[in-house]
Amino acid sequence: MIYRFRVILDNDTEEDVFRDLEIRETDTLEDLHNIITQSFGFDGSEMASFYLSNDQWDQGEEISLFDLSDDNSARLMNETALDTVVHEAQTKLIYVYDFLSMWTFYVELAEIVEEEEGFDYPNLMFVQGQVPENAPEKLFEADDDDAFNEFEDELDIDDYDNLDFDENWN
Repeated sequence: MIYRFRVILDNDTEEDVFRDLEIRETDTLEDLHNIITQSFGFDGSEMASFYLSNDQWDQGEEISLFDLSDDNSARLMNETALDTVVHEAQTKLIYVYDFLSMWTFYVELAEIVEEEEGFDYPNLMFVQGQVPENAPEKLFEADDDDAFNEFEDELDIDDYDNLDFDENWN
């Protein structure tokens, strides 16, 4: 069987950037990693990981390109067949490429079809949008000025006379 994936770049640009890919269900996550990097124009030389995900795109178990764990216990892409982690009940993965730039992609199984004779797999089916020069910056909750303001109480910590404590407390 052939898995058809839509791989969407997590970005805040006006234009959607995604690729539609076909790959055999028995290929590995490393094979999927290779076609993703090629289809988005990366050289594939950076560290990368897939993460199992649910319908809310929560990040689950990591499957790495290389084992960097102290006890060699990491689950590896080249040892993980697609059909063992992706199927009709589990259709979503998060893919992160280049941990310094944090290129993040949402990978979703769109369809499972019969293999067609005369086609080479993996196969890039469709391209939408241009990859930006730099990875989109992630806005974390604490980065949002409205979400966190340590001086929200409007107290002047240098104004000792008006602070509410007894200076002879000991």
